[in-house]
Amino acid sequence: MGKGPGLYTEIGKKARDLLYKDYQTDHKFTLTTSSPTGVAITSAGTKKGELFLADVNTQLKNKNVTTDIKVDTYSNLYTTITVDQPAPGLKAIFSFRVPDQRSGKVELQYLHEYAGISSSIGLTANPIVNLSGVIGTNVLALGTDLSFDTKTGNFTKCNAGLSFSNVDLIASLTLNEKGDSLNASYYHIVNPMTNTAVGAEVTHSFSTNENTITIGTQHALDPLTMVKARVNNAGKASALIQHEWRPRSLFTISGEVDTKSIDKSAKVGLALALKP
Repeated sequence: MGKGPGLYTEIGKKARDLLYKDYQTDHKFTLTTSSPTGVAITSAGTKKGELFLADVNTQLKNKNVTTDIKVDTYSNLYTTITVDQPAPGLKAIFSFRVPDQRSGKVELQYLHEYAGISSSIGLTANPIVNLSGVIGTNVLALGTDLSFDTKTGNFTKCNAGLSFSNVDLIASLTLNEKGDSLNASYYHIVNPMTNTAVGAEVTHSFSTNENTITIGTQHALDPLTMVKARVNNAGKASALIQHEWRPRSLFTISGEVDTKSIDKSAKVGLALALKP
Protein backbone atom coordinates (compact mmCIF):
# COMPACT_ATOMS: atom_id res chain seq x y z
CA MET A 1 0.00 0.00 0.00
CA GLY A 2 1.21 3.51 -0.79
CA LYS A 3 1.41 6.39 1.65
CA GLY A 4 -1.65 8.60 2.05
CA PRO A 5 -5.30 8.09 1.05
CA GLY A 6 -4.78 9.07 -2.61
CA LEU A 7 -7.36 10.83 -4.78
CA TYR A 8 -11.12 10.24 -4.79
CA THR A 9 -10.92 8.36 -8.11
CA GLU A 10 -8.86 5.66 -6.37
CA ILE A 11 -11.73 4.66 -4.05
CA GLY A 12 -12.86 1.24 -5.29
CA LYS A 13 -10.40 1.30 -8.21
CA LYS A 14 -8.85 -2.11 -7.47
CA ALA A 15 -12.24 -3.83 -7.66
CA ARG A 16 -13.21 -1.90 -10.81
CA ASP A 17 -9.97 -2.88 -12.54
CA LEU A 18 -10.44 -6.55 -11.67
CA LEU A 19 -14.07 -6.58 -12.86
CA TYR A 20 -13.89 -4.37 -15.97
CA LYS A 21 -10.35 -3.61 -17.13
CA ASP A 22 -9.21 -5.27 -20.41
CA TYR A 23 -12.65 -6.79 -21.12
CA GLN A 24 -13.88 -5.82 -24.56
CA THR A 25 -15.88 -7.15 -27.50
CA ASP A 26 -14.13 -5.05 -30.15
CA HIS A 27 -10.94 -5.62 -32.13
CA LYS A 28 -8.13 -3.26 -31.14
CA PHE A 29 -4.53 -2.80 -32.27
CA THR A 30 -2.05 -0.48 -30.55
CA LEU A 31 1.55 0.26 -31.53
CA THR A 32 3.85 2.41 -29.39
CA THR A 33 7.30 3.55 -30.44
CA SER A 34 9.67 5.74 -28.44
CA SER A 35 12.95 7.56 -28.91
CA PRO A 36 15.86 8.20 -26.53
CA THR A 37 14.91 11.90 -26.49
CA GLY A 38 11.65 11.15 -24.64
CA VAL A 39 9.21 11.23 -27.55
CA ALA A 40 6.66 8.41 -27.71
CA ILE A 41 4.14 7.89 -30.53
CA THR A 42 1.15 5.59 -30.07
CA SER A 43 -1.10 4.60 -32.97
CA ALA A 44 -4.36 2.82 -32.18
CA GLY A 45 -7.14 1.37 -34.29
CA THR A 46 -10.42 -0.10 -33.07
CA LYS A 47 -13.05 -1.96 -35.08
CA LYS A 48 -16.54 -1.65 -33.54
CA GLY A 49 -18.86 -3.69 -35.73
CA GLU A 50 -18.74 -2.00 -39.13
CA LEU A 51 -17.15 1.16 -37.71
CA PHE A 52 -13.38 1.67 -37.63
CA LEU A 53 -11.88 4.27 -35.30
CA ALA A 54 -8.26 5.35 -35.21
CA ASP A 55 -6.11 7.86 -33.33
CA VAL A 56 -2.48 8.88 -33.06
CA ASN A 57 -1.01 10.13 -29.80
CA THR A 58 2.36 11.86 -29.41
CA GLN A 59 3.88 12.26 -25.97
CA LEU A 60 6.83 14.54 -25.25
CA LYS A 61 8.64 14.64 -21.91
CA ASN A 62 10.97 17.42 -20.81
CA LYS A 63 12.07 17.26 -17.19
CA ASN A 64 8.83 17.45 -15.16
CA VAL A 65 6.61 18.56 -18.06
CA THR A 66 4.70 16.01 -20.15
CA THR A 67 2.77 17.03 -23.27
CA ASP A 68 0.26 14.69 -24.91
CA ILE A 69 -1.18 15.51 -28.35
CA LYS A 70 -3.78 13.20 -29.89
CA VAL A 71 -5.64 13.30 -33.20
CA ASP A 72 -8.67 11.06 -33.72
CA THR A 73 -10.72 9.82 -36.68
CA TYR A 74 -12.92 12.93 -36.64
CA SER A 75 -9.93 15.32 -36.84
CA ASN A 76 -10.28 16.41 -33.23
CA LEU A 77 -7.02 17.55 -31.66
CA TYR A 78 -6.63 16.83 -27.94
CA THR A 79 -3.79 18.46 -26.03
CA THR A 80 -2.88 17.81 -22.39
CA ILE A 81 0.05 19.45 -20.61
CA THR A 82 1.02 17.99 -17.23
CA VAL A 83 3.47 19.63 -14.85
CA ASP A 84 4.55 17.19 -12.16
CA GLN A 85 5.78 18.46 -8.79
CA PRO A 86 5.96 22.23 -9.44
CA ALA A 87 5.76 22.17 -5.63
CA PRO A 88 5.99 19.16 -3.28
CA GLY A 89 2.93 16.91 -3.70
CA LEU A 90 1.39 19.12 -6.43
CA LYS A 91 0.48 18.32 -10.03
CA ALA A 92 -0.94 20.80 -12.57
CA ILE A 93 -2.84 19.71 -15.70
CA PHE A 94 -4.01 21.92 -18.59
CA SER A 95 -6.12 20.40 -21.36
CA PHE A 96 -8.14 21.55 -24.38
CA ARG A 97 -9.65 20.18 -27.57
CA VAL A 98 -9.67 21.76 -31.03
CA PRO A 99 -12.02 22.86 -32.59
CA ASP A 100 -14.11 23.05 -29.36
CA GLN A 101 -13.22 26.47 -27.95
CA ARG A 102 -15.08 25.78 -24.69
CA SER A 103 -13.16 22.62 -23.82
CA GLY A 104 -10.24 24.25 -22.03
CA LYS A 105 -9.75 23.11 -18.44
CA VAL A 106 -7.19 23.58 -15.67
CA GLU A 107 -6.79 20.96 -12.95
CA LEU A 108 -4.70 20.89 -9.79
CA GLN A 109 -3.97 17.75 -7.76
CA TYR A 110 -2.37 17.71 -4.34
CA LEU A 111 -1.30 14.61 -2.44
CA HIS A 112 -0.47 14.66 1.26
CA GLU A 113 0.20 11.96 3.80
CA TYR A 114 -3.30 12.44 5.21
CA ALA A 115 -5.20 14.04 2.31
CA GLY A 116 -5.73 14.01 -1.44
CA ILE A 117 -7.34 16.97 -3.23
CA SER A 118 -8.25 17.50 -6.88
CA SER A 119 -9.90 20.60 -8.32
CA SER A 120 -10.62 21.71 -11.88
CA ILE A 121 -12.36 24.59 -13.62
CA GLY A 122 -13.41 25.08 -17.22
CA LEU A 123 -11.97 28.05 -19.09
CA THR A 124 -15.32 29.53 -20.11
CA ALA A 125 -17.46 32.48 -19.03
CA ASN A 126 -19.71 30.16 -16.99
CA PRO A 127 -17.50 27.23 -16.11
CA ILE A 128 -18.21 23.96 -14.35
CA VAL A 129 -16.15 23.69 -11.19
CA ASN A 130 -15.10 20.26 -9.94
CA LEU A 131 -13.74 19.58 -6.47
CA SER A 132 -12.93 16.28 -4.81
CA GLY A 133 -11.14 15.57 -1.58
CA VAL A 134 -10.13 12.61 0.54
CA ILE A 135 -8.92 12.63 4.13
CA GLY A 136 -7.52 9.75 6.17
CA THR A 137 -4.68 7.31 5.76
CA ASN A 138 -3.78 4.44 3.44
CA VAL A 139 -5.94 2.23 5.70
CA LEU A 140 -9.13 4.26 6.19
CA ALA A 141 -10.22 7.17 4.00
CA LEU A 142 -13.34 9.31 3.58
CA GLY A 143 -13.97 11.52 0.57
CA THR A 144 -16.42 13.52 -1.52
CA ASP A 145 -16.68 14.49 -5.20
CA LEU A 146 -18.62 17.60 -6.26
CA SER A 147 -19.36 19.44 -9.52
CA PHE A 148 -20.99 22.88 -9.61
CA ASP A 149 -22.42 24.56 -12.72
CA THR A 150 -21.88 28.31 -12.31
CA LYS A 151 -24.33 29.05 -15.15
CA THR A 152 -27.34 27.36 -13.53
CA GLY A 153 -26.17 27.57 -9.94
CA ASN A 154 -26.79 23.85 -9.43
CA PHE A 155 -24.66 20.95 -8.29
CA THR A 156 -24.40 18.53 -11.22
CA LYS A 157 -22.57 15.90 -9.19
CA CYS A 158 -22.54 15.13 -5.50
CA ASN A 159 -20.87 11.88 -4.46
CA ALA A 160 -19.32 10.57 -1.26
CA GLY A 161 -17.13 7.55 -0.57
CA LEU A 162 -15.50 5.50 2.17
CA SER A 163 -12.58 3.12 1.72
CA PHE A 164 -10.91 0.56 3.99
CA SER A 165 -7.65 -1.12 2.99
CA ASN A 166 -5.65 -3.91 4.56
CA VAL A 167 -2.66 -5.94 3.42
CA ASP A 168 -4.80 -8.31 1.33
CA LEU A 169 -8.23 -6.65 1.01
CA ILE A 170 -9.83 -3.38 -0.02
CA ALA A 171 -13.48 -2.54 0.66
CA SER A 172 -15.29 0.62 -0.40
CA LEU A 173 -18.74 2.19 -0.15
CA THR A 174 -19.84 5.11 -2.34
CA LEU A 175 -23.04 7.14 -2.63
CA ASN A 176 -23.50 8.44 -6.19
CA GLU A 177 -26.04 10.20 -8.44
CA LYS A 178 -26.88 12.76 -5.73
CA GLY A 179 -27.78 10.03 -3.29
CA ASP A 180 -29.80 7.87 -5.68
CA SER A 181 -27.20 5.09 -6.14
CA LEU A 182 -25.33 3.14 -3.48
CA ASN A 183 -22.28 1.14 -4.55
CA ALA A 184 -20.29 -1.35 -2.48
CA SER A 185 -17.16 -3.11 -3.74
CA TYR A 186 -14.73 -5.66 -2.35
CA TYR A 187 -11.28 -6.77 -3.54
CA HIS A 188 -9.37 -9.59 -1.88
CA ILE A 189 -5.93 -10.99 -2.68
CA VAL A 190 -6.13 -14.77 -2.29
CA ASN A 191 -2.57 -15.65 -3.29
CA PRO A 192 -0.02 -12.91 -4.03
CA MET A 193 2.43 -15.43 -5.51
CA THR A 194 0.04 -16.21 -8.40
CA ASN A 195 -1.68 -12.80 -8.41
CA THR A 196 -4.94 -14.59 -7.57
CA ALA A 197 -7.69 -12.25 -6.42
CA VAL A 198 -11.47 -12.10 -6.19
CA GLY A 199 -13.73 -9.08 -6.33
CA ALA A 200 -17.38 -8.11 -6.16
CA GLU A 201 -19.48 -5.03 -6.77
CA VAL A 202 -23.08 -4.38 -5.73
CA THR A 203 -25.02 -1.32 -6.90
CA HIS A 204 -28.49 -0.38 -5.65
CA SER A 205 -30.65 2.28 -7.30
CA PHE A 206 -33.13 3.85 -4.89
CA SER A 207 -35.29 5.36 -7.65
CA THR A 208 -35.82 2.07 -9.52
CA ASN A 209 -35.20 -0.28 -6.56
CA GLU A 210 -32.94 -2.38 -8.79
CA ASN A 211 -29.73 -4.15 -7.85
CA THR A 212 -26.74 -4.91 -10.04
CA ILE A 213 -24.31 -7.56 -8.78
CA THR A 214 -21.00 -8.41 -10.44
CA ILE A 215 -18.42 -10.89 -9.16
CA GLY A 216 -15.08 -11.79 -10.71
CA THR A 217 -11.67 -13.34 -10.25
CA GLN A 218 -8.18 -13.33 -11.74
CA HIS A 219 -5.27 -15.77 -11.68
CA ALA A 220 -1.80 -15.81 -13.21
CA LEU A 221 -1.12 -19.11 -14.98
CA ASP A 222 2.53 -18.11 -15.18
CA PRO A 223 4.48 -14.84 -14.86
CA LEU A 224 3.44 -13.85 -18.41
CA THR A 225 -0.15 -15.13 -18.66
CA MET A 226 -3.22 -13.87 -16.81
CA VAL A 227 -6.79 -15.19 -16.90
CA LYS A 228 -9.87 -13.35 -15.63
CA ALA A 229 -13.58 -14.15 -15.40
CA ARG A 230 -16.70 -12.36 -14.22
CA VAL A 231 -20.48 -12.79 -14.13
CA ASN A 232 -23.35 -10.51 -13.18
CA ASN A 233 -26.94 -11.02 -12.08
CA ALA A 234 -28.18 -10.15 -15.59
CA GLY A 235 -26.71 -13.44 -16.79
CA LYS A 236 -23.74 -11.93 -18.67
CA ALA A 237 -20.60 -14.07 -18.25
CA SER A 238 -17.21 -12.91 -19.51
CA ALA A 239 -13.68 -14.28 -19.56
CA LEU A 240 -10.31 -13.23 -20.92
CA ILE A 241 -6.76 -14.45 -21.25
CA GLN A 242 -3.87 -12.02 -21.56
CA HIS A 243 -0.33 -13.00 -22.51
CA GLU A 244 2.79 -10.83 -22.47
CA TRP A 245 4.53 -12.46 -25.41
CA ARG A 246 7.43 -10.02 -25.23
CA PRO A 247 8.31 -7.27 -22.73
CA ARG A 248 5.49 -4.66 -22.59
CA SER A 249 3.65 -6.26 -25.53
CA LEU A 250 0.29 -7.83 -24.69
CA PHE A 251 -2.13 -10.07 -26.59
CA THR A 252 -5.63 -10.30 -25.12
CA ILE A 253 -8.61 -12.47 -26.10
CA SER A 254 -11.90 -11.84 -24.31
CA GLY A 255 -15.40 -13.19 -24.74
CA GLU A 256 -18.89 -12.56 -23.41
CA VAL A 257 -21.96 -14.79 -23.44
CA ASP A 258 -25.53 -14.16 -22.32
CA THR A 259 -26.40 -17.22 -20.24
CA LYS A 260 -30.09 -16.31 -20.41
CA SER A 261 -30.01 -16.38 -24.22
CA ILE A 262 -27.69 -19.24 -25.15
CA ASP A 263 -29.03 -19.18 -28.71
CA LYS A 264 -27.32 -15.82 -29.28
CA SER A 265 -23.74 -15.82 -30.54
CA ALA A 266 -20.98 -15.09 -28.08
CA LYS A 267 -19.13 -11.79 -28.43
CA VAL A 268 -15.38 -12.07 -28.88
CA GLY A 269 -12.84 -9.28 -28.58
CA LEU A 270 -9.17 -9.16 -29.56
CA ALA A 271 -6.53 -6.67 -28.48
CA LEU A 272 -2.88 -6.48 -29.49
CA ALA A 273 -0.59 -3.90 -27.89
CA LEU A 274 2.96 -3.66 -29.18
CA LYS A 275 5.72 -1.70 -27.46
CA PRO A 276 9.03 -2.49 -29.21
